[in-house]
Amino acid sequence: MPSYSSSSSSFSKSKSKSKSKSKPQWRYDVFISFRGKDTRRNFVSHLYSALTDAGVNAFRDDEKLDKGEEQKSELLHAIEGSQITIVVFSQNYIRSEWCLDELLKIMECHAFRGQVVLTVFYDIVPSVLRDNQHISFEVVSDQPNTIKLWRRALTEAANLSGWDLRNYRNENDAMKNIVGEVLKRLDRTYLPITNFPVRLQSQVQKGIDLIRNKKIGSCILGIWGMGGIGKTTIAKSICNEIRHEFKYKSYLANIREAWGGGRGPVDLQEQLLSDILKTKNKVHSTDWGKGKIKEMLCTKKVLVLLDDVSSVEQLNDLCGNRDAIGEGSVIIITTRNVRLLREIGVDCVHRVEKMNELESLELFSWHALRRADPCRDLFELSQEVVTYCGGLPLALEVLGSYLYKRRKEEWESVLSKLKEIPNDKIQEKLRISYDGLEDDQQKGIFLDICCFFIGKDRAYVTEILKGCGLYAEIELTVLVERSLIKVEKNNKLGTHDLLRDMGREIVRQSSALPQHRSRLCFHNHVLDVLTEHTGTEAIQGLALKLQRTSRLQFSAEAFENMKSLRLLQFDHVQLAGDYGHLSKRLAWVYWGGFSSKYIPHNFYQGKVVAIDMKHSNLKVVWKEPQQQLLENLKFLNLSHSKFLSKTPDFSKLPNLERLILKDCPNLSEVHPSIGDLRNLLHLNLKDCACLQNLPVIIYKLKSLRALILSGCSKIDKLEEDIVQMESLTTLVADNTSLKQVPFSIVRFKRIGFISLCGFEGLASDLFPSIIWSWTSPTTGLVSSVQSFGSTSTSLVSVYIKDDNLGNLLSKLSEFLKLRSICVQCNSDLQLSQELRRMVDDFCKVHFAMETTNAPQISEKSVVSHLIGMGSYNQVIDMLSSNITELAYTGEGYSVPFQVPDVSDSPMKGMILCVVYSSTTPENMASEKSLAIVFIFNNTKNTIQMYKQTATMSFTDEDWVGITSNVEPGDNVEISVVFGQGVTVKKAEMASPEVSTQPSGEGSEQSSLEVEMEPSLSVQMEPSLGVQMKLPKKPKKKKFSKISKKMKACLCLN
Repeated sequence: MPSYSSSSSSFSKSKSKSKSKSKPQWRYDVFISFRGKDTRRNFVSHLYSALTDAGVNAFRDDEKLDKGEEQKSELLHAIEGSQITIVVFSQNYIRSEWCLDELLKIMECHAFRGQVVLTVFYDIVPSVLRDNQHISFEVVSDQPNTIKLWRRALTEAANLSGWDLRNYRNENDAMKNIVGEVLKRLDRTYLPITNFPVRLQSQVQKGIDLIRNKKIGSCILGIWGMGGIGKTTIAKSICNEIRHEFKYKSYLANIREAWGGGRGPVDLQEQLLSDILKTKNKVHSTDWGKGKIKEMLCTKKVLVLLDDVSSVEQLNDLCGNRDAIGEGSVIIITTRNVRLLREIGVDCVHRVEKMNELESLELFSWHALRRADPCRDLFELSQEVVTYCGGLPLALEVLGSYLYKRRKEEWESVLSKLKEIPNDKIQEKLRISYDGLEDDQQKGIFLDICCFFIGKDRAYVTEILKGCGLYAEIELTVLVERSLIKVEKNNKLGTHDLLRDMGREIVRQSSALPQHRSRLCFHNHVLDVLTEHTGTEAIQGLALKLQRTSRLQFSAEAFENMKSLRLLQFDHVQLAGDYGHLSKRLAWVYWGGFSSKYIPHNFYQGKVVAIDMKHSNLKVVWKEPQQQLLENLKFLNLSHSKFLSKTPDFSKLPNLERLILKDCPNLSEVHPSIGDLRNLLHLNLKDCACLQNLPVIIYKLKSLRALILSGCSKIDKLEEDIVQMESLTTLVADNTSLKQVPFSIVRFKRIGFISLCGFEGLASDLFPSIIWSWTSPTTGLVSSVQSFGSTSTSLVSVYIKDDNLGNLLSKLSEFLKLRSICVQCNSDLQLSQELRRMVDDFCKVHFAMETTNAPQISEKSVVSHLIGMGSYNQVIDMLSSNITELAYTGEGYSVPFQVPDVSDSPMKGMILCVVYSSTTPENMASEKSLAIVFIFNNTKNTIQMYKQTATMSFTDEDWVGITSNVEPGDNVEISVVFGQGVTVKKAEMASPEVSTQPSGEGSEQSSLEVEMEPSLSVQMEPSLGVQMKLPKKPKKKKFSKISKKMKACLCLN
């Protein structure tokens, strides 16, 4: 890309440098460059609105601003701070010196900052700009080369992708395409790539061109090159560019590494199926998985990235033959072995070459100096490093990070050391970063990770290494800073293959004899040491993976001299003899497929931090009562142990933090001592199908954060005591026999995720549905629950039938988020004394007792409140005490009335006026003094209750809830409950007429609206007793009219 320079825009970088994206912090998403007199008030105005409506942070210059040098500088900074620029070309754009200088800056940022430029041709033909020699510029700059630069910028901009408005029926169609492209470019869900993607765009475009050239059927693209050359980065970037064309996508990382761990191909097959089908799929065998994948690939258009494939077998198990891949699908494979690409018959191969000198210098400079090119003082030294790295991106990244913020003398020392290592030995080059570590502890941790902990959780590894007496937390941070390891997705530790191999090679080169090396992870070396009994005290870690069908058996005596062994990793290794020979320093015991029925009592585990015996043959963990105090043990994983019948006694495991017993189908007993595990954070009992119940003491685990019981099909109850698990944030208990969620669950303060009884999701979203489920455990009529508000403190309204009252109503007092409740009784009698007691209990729990003095009540403490509902839901603060002209009057806190039959004007609202006195001044004129409003329908035998928060902010949904429960002729009684220190004197009710007359008294009254600010939550004691006597048939007044004195009632005395 050629460079541009002018009085307003000059480049400080050489034109031969590649694009460099250093992940700038963009101020704007989009900058719109345009000529105001042509497009500001039409196309650009509409485009700007469309972008902002779509949530895009767009910048356009203000026509009111003066076009001075200060404003020009601000605009140029805005261009630099924008991720995307949209250039709207018009006839007058190319005649404006201002616009053309903007364009120079735009193309500069496009060339060297990696910014995206999109073009729109408003009233000009693109070819005119591409071949612009005939254009005569009206304004001539004082710089002789300016016009030449303008022409070049116009040509290059016109060659970029864009929209010619002549090709659209209307501007709106073009605008939709522009906004869609912008949103795609701004997508934050792409696969993560390197911070400094030097030369990346050209490599990505080559790969995309190869895919586009395959116009028929599916396409398999192979990306081939040596380790550390950038294959994965390029492949992920290609996926980012084309992912919007695919609904189904999957990314399988580090296949070579994953193939040898866990269940190998089966785990990868499960991930591929889950990614595409969006559901969990249990793969029973490799062949079954192959068939399922073939069936899936035939019917869907997919985008799949298979990273670091090392054998044809892997490809056959993960994507089958190419005939099974559906129309339009794209499979991208990265590998070091080009032969396997040829064997499976890929459509095209993209060979990734090493970087050239300029690209290497830029990449190294970004890592070592955080700039695109080296400063003059370090230029020659930088060139020497680049020459030494031989164009390998990984070596440039590692050495650059190592030299970052180091003095010139240190650079010279490093280069002197580099010259002693042959140029063709990449592994030895990478060792420079290893040798630069500050002490043997950092080096030892790096070697531990390379040999044993790739793909393991960082927190898990940290605890194990701390158990070895190492300062793991800070040392891991240093290794991340030095680019020797990475913390990848889900907090897993990783490193580049070359760095991993380098670490293992360092160990191998430490001695010609395996028994004198610190770590043994090469298969044949371990076999030799165990077979020949040649182990020594030098060995600190040992790993051996055998097939499940292996018949090899070793003697425990082979470990007799391995006194320093800290880390032991076995898969399906059989060990016979006296386990007392094993090291007393073991901190990590990973023994997959442990063949014994119990752990021998003489196997010392006093310093062990983690025991992982997945897929073991254990029936019990320890045959005899455990005598050893395992105070260091924090992780115990016995998952998939098919014969395990009971858990161990936990009294000797006081500091256990994670207990994983997943898929132990014969586990039927959890030892009661589990309640003593005060530090337990995670308990996983998934798929323990024989487990019938949990010991009650388990609910005293106050530190527990995650409880997983899914698949425990015989567990049918969780106790209300579960609320004692005050730290619980995740509760998963699906596919059990649970019929009802514990009532106490809504009182959890920290619960975040719930999955049980058919409910799954964030707890705050599920609480309304869970509350309803308690009213009908067998049917779970979730649709009858209405949620008010979308926050985590959603208020709910519940409808309850009589046959569920005993089960639910007494518990409702615990639900602090409840807004309202409607109870339907089958009896034609008044609500029973028992019901009244339960309602009163509900009130007492909601409104805590206030202790106040009781001074004499003065005459001035008698005030009125008006509560409006329906179309009169805006309420006044206070009313005068003169309410005698209202329609219905009741003494005390209750007013009975009969719903009128007004056929030509349906009931649209109710106004309830209450006169009360207070012993506390703060309750005067405060709507917070109101606690609850009850609406009793004595005809239909229902009671509706509305909390103070509901009555003070009445909604349309609330009003629908009332009107759906009352009909003309129903005898209704409204009662109010106030807080402590308030005595209700009088309550009266009226229903205003909604007149259809254009004027007159009815019209005047229909406009009557009063207002009260909604109050916050209230904590008061309710009045004693709510008397719900059947009212005498009220004396019916002329209901269709409201006295003029009503208006006077709305004023304060």
